[in-house]
Amino acid sequence: MSFEFLRQEHLQKYGQYHQEPTPEQLKSFFKLDGKDRDFLQKRRRPANKLGVALQLCTLRYLGTFLTDPMTAPEVVLKVLGRQLGIKNPRQVLQDYARRPQTHREHYPLIEEHLGYHGFQGKEVIHLARWLYATLSIKDERPIVLFDQAIEVLRKRQVALPGATVLARMIVKFREHHSTLLFHTLARRLTSEQKGQLADLLVIPGRQRKTPLELLRTPIVTDTPSALVAALERVTTIQDYKMSKVDTSDIPSLKLERMARHALQNWVGGIAKLSEPRRYATLLAVMQHLEKTSVDDALDVFDAVMGTLQIKGKNKRRKERFRTLKDLDQSSQVLAEVVDFVLDDNILDIELRSVIYKYLQESQIKAAREQVRELTSPVASEEIEAWSYVTAQVERFLKPLIQTVKFDAIDAAKPILAALRFYGKKYRRKSQNWKTAPRDFVPLEWKSLVMPRNKDIDPHQYAVCLAHELQIALKKREIFVPGSPRYGDPRAQLLDLDHWAAIKEDLCRTMELPTDPHEELQALQEELDQAFLSVNRQLEGNATLRIEEREGIPTPIITPLEALEVPESLKGLTTQVERRLPEVDLSEMLLEIQSHTEFCTDFTHVSDGKERLPDLAKSVCAVLVAQACNIGLKAVAKPGDPALSIGRLSWVQQHYVRAETLTKANARLVNFHSTLPLAQVWGEGEVASADGIRFVVPMKTIHARFNRKYFGRKPGFTWYNFTSNQYSGFHGMVVPGTLRDSLFLLGGLLEQQTSLQPKEIMTDTHGYTDMIFGLFHLMGYQFSPRLADVGGSRFWRMGTEVDYGALQDVARSKVKMHVIAENWDDLLRLAGSLKLNSVRAVDVMKVLTRGNNTPTALGKAVSELGRIIKTLYLLNYVADEDYRRRILLQLNRGEGRHRVARWVCHGNKGEIKQKYKEGMEDQMGALGLVLNIIVLWNTRYMSAILDWLDVVDEKPDLEDVKRISPLRFQHINVLGRYHFELPEDVKYGGMRPLKDPEALEVFEEW
Repeated sequence: MSFEFLRQEHLQKYGQYHQEPTPEQLKSFFKLDGKDRDFLQKRRRPANKLGVALQLCTLRYLGTFLTDPMTAPEVVLKVLGRQLGIKNPRQVLQDYARRPQTHREHYPLIEEHLGYHGFQGKEVIHLARWLYATLSIKDERPIVLFDQAIEVLRKRQVALPGATVLARMIVKFREHHSTLLFHTLARRLTSEQKGQLADLLVIPGRQRKTPLELLRTPIVTDTPSALVAALERVTTIQDYKMSKVDTSDIPSLKLERMARHALQNWVGGIAKLSEPRRYATLLAVMQHLEKTSVDDALDVFDAVMGTLQIKGKNKRRKERFRTLKDLDQSSQVLAEVVDFVLDDNILDIELRSVIYKYLQESQIKAAREQVRELTSPVASEEIEAWSYVTAQVERFLKPLIQTVKFDAIDAAKPILAALRFYGKKYRRKSQNWKTAPRDFVPLEWKSLVMPRNKDIDPHQYAVCLAHELQIALKKREIFVPGSPRYGDPRAQLLDLDHWAAIKEDLCRTMELPTDPHEELQALQEELDQAFLSVNRQLEGNATLRIEEREGIPTPIITPLEALEVPESLKGLTTQVERRLPEVDLSEMLLEIQSHTEFCTDFTHVSDGKERLPDLAKSVCAVLVAQACNIGLKAVAKPGDPALSIGRLSWVQQHYVRAETLTKANARLVNFHSTLPLAQVWGEGEVASADGIRFVVPMKTIHARFNRKYFGRKPGFTWYNFTSNQYSGFHGMVVPGTLRDSLFLLGGLLEQQTSLQPKEIMTDTHGYTDMIFGLFHLMGYQFSPRLADVGGSRFWRMGTEVDYGALQDVARSKVKMHVIAENWDDLLRLAGSLKLNSVRAVDVMKVLTRGNNTPTALGKAVSELGRIIKTLYLLNYVADEDYRRRILLQLNRGEGRHRVARWVCHGNKGEIKQKYKEGMEDQMGALGLVLNIIVLWNTRYMSAILDWLDVVDEKPDLEDVKRISPLRFQHINVLGRYHFELPEDVKYGGMRPLKDPEALEVFEEW
């Protein structure tokens, strides 16, 4: 039975002191009371007294006994020795440590004294019941269950069993519970449903793929025919009607894990599963696809509408050029008519006869009709462009409405009514267009949909409806009930009963008062003090002045000058660059693996497979291939089983995915944050976010066109976060160049490292007052670099305090009553985000309605954001060091992007991925490799600094703070890739630093 989830680090920590106890822990667990002393008095020899005291306190502290008492920390022995009057405790303990038989004789006596029990009998049964109950409600990984089981046993005062005993029990129960789950789900299927699921794995005649392979592959092209195919896929999946099988009592994570297994594994592997597991897995994946296939189709719809808009504009432009000559001729005729009308020498009574003398009536009428035909009554060129793609829209609109079950909030009910009418229109041909709903048609569309106030043009009606549907879907005013991504975000907020039950505890955790007046009073005092402080600094602040702009006092700040680079920093940089060892990227990954074991986080997608031999080598090769964008063939090595192309393809398919990349990345970031040099750069409390753009040289709905950034090809943006320790702790793929500050908030909430950034710095974004308010509610400071402070509004909360020279700057007043009246809803919104009940990117749909008009809750968030924004602006304009700190942090992010461009060099840096999952996996691998480079450089830079200290050339601390680990000149990413380490490095050693003097001799020679 395999329980290889128990890593070496857990075995080393289990029942051992992996760090010294804190003073509080020493006081709580290692202080001997009267009963303890009486118990120890029965031991005659000092060695036995000390040994029993050590094991007694260890059982209280660790929950188990030390197999080797000599591994106890020095501070523990000193504390116990002081209490027992033993001067040389470690020396005395050696006598006790030599007799293991004596230890085992003392164990039951110590357990009886402390009231502990052995892990046997009813305690085994209790833990078994706990495991069963836990697995019935959630799907925890074995290592999580292992840690939780330890806490359960400690609370019940049970002496912990051996690590393998506990691990074996956990694996056994997980397998038993999984088997029971498979049988339970299989029994809920009828024989007909089992037959349908079995057919998913059989290749039909004249086909090359099984139905499962076809259904699990989403459509990613942006054409009307592709959208129709995506909708047919939805219909096919829904026809299986697997959602009728009740799985509401099964933990969603278990169902997701089974579905992921079916989505990512080869069909042949699924067919080899035991019958109950096979049916359960296929049921889970079909229920999963029934939900996500609708989302996939709506993604295609959004992409198709974007593509058609571009095509419509191009067609309109070509048509205008083609008809320009005819329009010129007709316009010239009408211009001559106007000349006659404006000629004062022609009497009104003679006007018509004079005109007809020079121009025929038929000629004038023809010119008039030509102008009407070739010119547009539509106010917007963009709207007129849609009239050129009506046939394409009508091709998919009917099946879209008939396939997807839409619903709407009150503001979008007119659109929903039009959708239902349009669907019925094509089912009942006799339905009259005169009864068609028109309220949804915007004013600028009316001349196109209802030309010259006549009857509805059905073709333009369809285009307008599709256009409004797309906009409403983005705002989630139109939504799909039950959809993971296109559902109603308002329904995802914590319900009122649940909120009332957790409100007090959650507000305490988020450090937000339940009384709005308490929060407002604190903010008003802070805002008043900030205004007064900046006012006092005005005279002595050479970088800030107040100027009149259009009669309004406006703060003006002097642009930052380049920071001077002292000679000492130049010298330190040279020392670092010249002494860093040269290394291949492939070896760098293996070296960091030997120190952090990050490859152990790459588990099989089924979470039940034994680990492959030399898996770390295979994982590192896949990571190099993905990060460098060079493909698996470039890193494969015939003759090495761990590097065969088949093995690498298998590992990439089953081990390297977003989930495992996130865990491995968190391990690297956490390890890096403990290094002293990283802590000199920062404590991880500050981060920046920016995007790096990649071209995708193929058609896919997950990339967008933007000529400025991608040229003639589509592309995507990889938004990523950089801590002030230079590590990257989160990233996300965004189609095109969409810039939304809520992606930043989502990234902060979703990141899984030990870093706790509280301030996020960004380049100038399209920020709003709402963004400042939301970040504040979640405990974060949003700090964008501002291009023009003068264009920002400063707000005040009261009028009692005179702000001096800033009195007229703060000319706007916050409506505090709006915040107070909606405070509980603000807290509920923050709580929903905190508990991941609603996604940050969907929050704006809760706060706004049609035409971006804020809801009552949105107004409250905006009013709160105005206070927070003003506090930020005052700090920004008054403190030059703060502005520079923002700039320096943003430079760190840009530095990571330079390294990313250098690493991702294959295929001209173009990412050949059609599916979003592939993009996310490749960017995840790139981010992981960047962190490996940062970690490797930090370790060797620390060694260089230590060497300089030894030779009495210790650098200045301010210079150390300014050197960066974002260096790559010493790293080779080209040529052949070797995945072997020198023996000394393989077992924890470091490469020798380069000797610049020897290098100079070589260069001269």
